[in-house]
Amino acid sequence: MPDEIAVSRDGILVVGGAEIEELLAGREREIADVVARAYIAHNQGRSSLPHSLFLRFPDNDLDRIIALPAFLGDGFDVAGLKWISSFPGNLRRGLARASAVLILNNTETGRPEVVLESSLISARRTAASAALGARTLLEGRPAGRVGLIGTGLINFEIARFLGALCGARRYLVYDLDAERARSFADALARLGAVEAGIASSQDELLAACPLVSFATTAIRPHVSDLSICPPGAVVLHISLRDLTPEAILGCDNVVDDADHVCRANTSLHLAEQATGGRGFIRCTLADILEGKAPARRGDGSIAVFNPFGLGVLDVALGQMVAGAARAAGRGVAIDGFFPAGGDLFA
Repeated sequence: MPDEIAVSRDGILVVGGAEIEELLAGREREIADVVARAYIAHNQGRSSLPHSLFLRFPDNDLDRIIALPAFLGDGFDVAGLKWISSFPGNLRRGLARASAVLILNNTETGRPEVVLESSLISARRTAASAALGARTLLEGRPAGRVGLIGTGLINFEIARFLGALCGARRYLVYDLDAERARSFADALARLGAVEAGIASSQDELLAACPLVSFATTAIRPHVSDLSICPPGAVVLHISLRDLTPEAILGCDNVVDDADHVCRANTSLHLAEQATGGRGFIRCTLADILEGKAPARRGDGSIAVFNPFGLGVLDVALGQMVAGAARAAGRGVAIDGFFPAGGDLFA
């Protein structure tokens, strides 16, 4: 067994992506449990979650960097900040679209204690949230054939978590880039999919799949009608800007946090602006997990899970990773990171 890593009083622990990949491998159900507990704690008011801050650039609608601060209590007692960028053009550069760091602070002293590579943490908390939403809204039914619209890291991780939580093994993929779709389908096969087909159109996928995940880089809604979906289908609206307000208003909508999801020109924000209210949102996922609301509306409508992606999930999973890193002796301890003495004077 490796020795637990020690960090000095004035030091900080830095954990990189390769180590985080190893520390999280095969722990999908444990991650989903952390996400569920974080959702419930937040739903019960045991958190502090300011709105995310979007840094955008002049004459550039695509690129952004987002700051997500959060505190989560109820046994977690962790605070931190995720700083995550989304630059879709990076794919042409041979780089990942998203990059991120997560800083965790000591809740007694306020001092930063851990810096974590966070694109992996962000992707897996997102995927765990999506799979938890799917399992809840499916009400125990098999996942069936899963449609994945968008072929980036997020939908790949969602496929991994749907396999672990919902038994998903059959997939249909669609992307505007056909070559990327083929590479993605090959990766799903290596992940263990028994079927990984490629749809020729988005409509073909929607009509064929009772469970669909949108994880795209769309900045404006482009799907106005979901009636082509099988009756009672479940849609994971992860990218939050794919469905028009009209499509949203025709569905049974579940969110992670209504205040957070109805902003930044998400589809739900546009629906709120169009209707003057939020009556089209039925409940939060945590309401269902706590037994405060039924899983479905009961009228056979399409259920849509619309998660904004809350910072409480990042700090909760980051705390799990930091603990695992310390116990396994992973990461780099940087001693003397903080200035000696600080603002204390002799």
